Amino acid sequence: MLSIRNNGNNTQSFPSLLDDFFGRELFNWENSNFSSTSTTIPSINVKETDENFEVEVAAPGMDKKDFNVTLNDNLLTISSVKQNEKETVEDNYTRKEFSYQSFQRSFELPNNIVDEEKIKAHYDNGLLHLVIPKKEEAKESKSPRVIEIS
Repeated sequence: MLSIRNNGNNTQSFPSLLDDFFGRELFNWENSNFSSTSTTIPSINVKETDENFEVEVAAPGMDKKDFNVTLNDNLLTISSVKQNEKETVEDNYTRKEFSYQSFQRSFELPNNIVDEEKIKAHYDNGLLHLVIPKKEEAKESKSPRVIEIS
């Protein structure tokens, strides 16, 4: 039997055990790696070096054929679609299961910096890794400009 307690203002509430259970991060769908449609969005790391940009996408369980990577002007788009369908037919029943998983992430790269012809990507052990080289003229390192504070 579930007991309900009075919290002093004549409104009833569930016992704190249930409050603790349902209040945890597990049920916070606006947190973490979930989109507005409650689908998982993979984590992405972006790093800039003197020579290139490096992008890592954590997408375990995918195959390299599931990804589509495009660069349109300065917009880098990484997307994926994966569909699975399984059907079991027995004498007196048919069991059919399917799943669909997709995501898309886009990043705007700086103007006239990327050497589009030399971009490389590979997928290994659940990690999609992109190396986006900079043009030679963009690699020239400038010394930082010191800004005087008044």
